[in-house]
Amino acid sequence: MSGARRNPSAPLQGSLPGFEPPQRPTDRLFLGLFPDAGDAARLSQQAHGLRERFGLAGHLLAPERLHVTLHHLGDHVGLREDIVSAARNAADTVHLPPMEIAFDQVMSFATHRGTHPLVLCSGQPHEALRRLWQTLDLALQRAACPKPRSGSFTPHMTLLYDRENMPVQTVEPLTWTAREFVLVHSLLGQTRHIVLGRWPLR
Repeated sequence: MSGARRNPSAPLQGSLPGFEPPQRPTDRLFLGLFPDAGDAARLSQQAHGLRERFGLAGHLLAPERLHVTLHHLGDHVGLREDIVSAARNAADTVHLPPMEIAFDQVMSFATHRGTHPLVLCSGQPHEALRRLWQTLDLALQRAACPKPRSGSFTPHMTLLYDRENMPVQTVEPLTWTAREFVLVHSLLGQTRHIVLGRWPLR
């Protein structure tokens, strides 16, 4: 009724059970490829040269954060142990050899956040990488791992974030050898990666 005043001791709707506001995700899980320390340092130095060449101002990712994501296993509030367990079970079944990865293009991925990731990618299909991605995808399905569906795979390595949205540019191939894949727990907003498991490619 008009003019009625709310009892100040009554709880707001947002605090009632079932009406809590959604929490911001704090934890990310993914399977990916990381270069070893030597390759990471070399790739970081080459990335510095690309930033200078294209007149970009964004801060480069630290060498130890350079990676290729194979499967994004979701952003969550807290660590999802069920996903960790299923991902480990899936990874245990994958047996593939090491692979040389070559990226010969650099470009920005368009976003709506004001900054765009500058990434290394390849102008040609990377069959060995795609085989690893597909093998892992099937293994994750068999392990009933709850994760976002990934209908396509574009192998890439993020170098930095910048306000410029740069079109595709061809560069001298940047190569490194992937000798293992890893399960990573990323603490969102803290730039921290915690490796939960390693599986050699051999």
